[in-house]
Amino acid sequence: MLEPTSYLGAALSLSLVLVAVGLSRWQRMGVESSILVAAARAGVQLVAVGFLLRWVLGSSFDWPLAAVWVLAMVVIAANVVQRRASRVPKLFWPAATAIGGATAVSLVLIFVPDVIPASPVNLVVMAGITIGNAMAGTVQGARLLAESVGERRGEVEGMLALGFDGPAATRFIASTAARTALVPQIERTKVVGLIALPGALTGLLLAGVEPLPAVLTQLVVMYLVLGSVATSIVIVTVIVAKRTLTPDLRLAEWTSISAKHQ
Repeated sequence: MLEPTSYLGAALSLSLVLVAVGLSRWQRMGVESSILVAAARAGVQLVAVGFLLRWVLGSSFDWPLAAVWVLAMVVIAANVVQRRASRVPKLFWPAATAIGGATAVSLVLIFVPDVIPASPVNLVVMAGITIGNAMAGTVQGARLLAESVGERRGEVEGMLALGFDGPAATRFIASTAARTALVPQIERTKVVGLIALPGALTGLLLAGVEPLPAVLTQLVVMYLVLGSVATSIVIVTVIVAKRTLTPDLRLAEWTSISAKHQ
């Protein structure tokens, strides 16, 4: 069984990051500061999470605190989606609905039948995995839909002129954006175990868990991630597609904004 990593070990693991910074500087790539900022932020955030987890799990209010933590993650994720797909107005609530809804369903599916024992730490961990992946897919879905409706305005307007209602005129854009946004997650799922071992499996194996139980746990996580990403992408693209049209079936003003403003 692997022993917990020391502070020295964590510091030594930065050596490859410093190599990447050196290579970037040598080749004048200009990403040195981005790499260092990303590494610094990750370190600070994870250490803070470690202290916070210790406090939550040691509290007599661990369940309520864990629930608040999950809610905070959904809010932060929705804010990130809104910021990264800024071309779409008022995206916070659609993103929160998509990510929060997919996460809630995932947690019910694993905790109610006791697939994974319900506990505050498991709630935070499983919600974090689901929300993190759903957020990335939601950003991609919203951005792709905004770009697509901007590029295919003529097709939408033509369908409206022919008498199609709003959902029918925008459905092809929503479905195309959703399919494209899902491609990375689908491809990662297809090659799992062939190119690299996924995180949950690796962590369990390093912790000394037998391979088969570790694989079964990873399957649960992988299927939840795939399902939550697909669900959140479909929800947000459907909601955003409806917002591309005004009540009198004209394309909303924001759809004509150049993609460069995203």
